[in-house]
Amino acid sequence: MNLGQSKEFRTTLETEAGTYGVDLSPATLDRLVAYYELLNEWNPQLHLVAPTSAREFATRHVLESLLLLNHLPGNAYVADVGSGAGLPIIPCLITKPDIQAVLIESSKKKAVFLREALSKTGTSARATAIADRFENVAAPKVDFVTCRALERFEEAVPQIIGWAPKKAVFLFFGGEGLAQSMEGLEFTAQLIPNSKKRFLYVAKVGK
Repeated sequence: MNLGQSKEFRTTLETEAGTYGVDLSPATLDRLVAYYELLNEWNPQLHLVAPTSAREFATRHVLESLLLLNHLPGNAYVADVGSGAGLPIIPCLITKPDIQAVLIESSKKKAVFLREALSKTGTSARATAIADRFENVAAPKVDFVTCRALERFEEAVPQIIGWAPKKAVFLFFGGEGLAQSMEGLEFTAQLIPNSKKRFLYVAKVGK
């Protein structure tokens, strides 16, 4: 891992955090850097994320993930579907120490990475990684369901909605087409900073 990359990643978090509405303490920055460095070690073998610069990883992946914090109250319990590299939930666990999560990832190898990342960032006491497809797992009694990247995501949205607890709030990242998949939901779409066509959708089952 290049020390210059770690420094650029940290500096970008510090300078751009305000754009995304978050305030990051030095201790939080340390743990986010540890997560970034671990991911870079594992990425060549597991292809967790597409190759990207330290700056883009800081903004496009970590700070975008932290947009969820505006919607997660204290002691929130979250299911993250298709966790992959741990986005969006691991940055949120690092930054907000009173939330708990279940990370559901179909790839066993990626689930091993997720467990290592939780351990490395000091969040394993509040989170569990499950190596299975979400539809094969009994839905945990969570308050929120997040998803940022899932194969055929738009097609999977109705399945996720049917799988989740009835009163769960959905926090989905996606393009304009994702809105068409959320029939029967009441939702708002927040344009992601520095983006023209990507949104954070906040949705719940209509009455």
